[in-house]
Amino acid sequence: MTDSWRDDARADGGTPADRPRGRRVLSRLGIAVLVLAIPAGAITWLFQDELFHPFGDPQACEGSDVRLSGEIGTALPSDASDVHYFTQDGRAQVSFLSGRIPDYLHRAGLVPEGESPLDGQDGGAYALGEGETELPDGLCGSGIRGPVASYTGTACTVLVERSPFTAERFRNPARAIVTYTMP
Repeated sequence: MTDSWRDDARADGGTPADRPRGRRVLSRLGIAVLVLAIPAGAITWLFQDELFHPFGDPQACEGSDVRLSGEIGTALPSDASDVHYFTQDGRAQVSFLSGRIPDYLHRAGLVPEGESPLDGQDGGAYALGEGETELPDGLCGSGIRGPVASYTGTACTVLVERSPFTAERFRNPARAIVTYTMP
C-alpha cells in the first residue's frame, strides 16, 4: 500500500506538521495563556472582596478615606456581625447586626438606664415603611429594613430595625446604622 494520501496533502498545501514552527509555538502559547487565565479569573472573582477593599479591611466600604480604629464611638455589642463602615470628611457610618441593641443604646447614652428603648422615648419613627430598605450613600452591605426607630444623642445618631409585628420590640437580630463625627 502506498502513502499517496500523504503526497496529495503535501501537494495541496501541506499538513499541520509541515507548518512553520513559529505558528505552532504561537498556537500552543495561546492555549496555555487561556488555560492559565481561566483559573486566575476564577480566583480573583472568589476573593474580590478581600482584594479590593480600602486599607485591606473587608469591613471598609469603597470610597472610605480613613480606616477606623478598634473603637467605633461606643464599643459595638460583643455579638455584632456583618459590620461595615464608610468614612468621609470626618464622619463615619457603621452598620452592624446584633441581638443586643437595647444594651448598646444604654451604653451609648441614647436611652437612660432602666428605661426601655421602645417606650416612646426614642427620637421617633424614621420615614421607612415596613418591608422597605435603605442604605445610606457610600455604606456597603445590607440595607436597614423598615420599620425603623431613630435615636439622636450629642455624639451620634442611631437607626435601628424595629419588629414589623409589634412596636415594643426590635428585630432579632436587628441591623443598626450609627452615624457620628470622628475625633
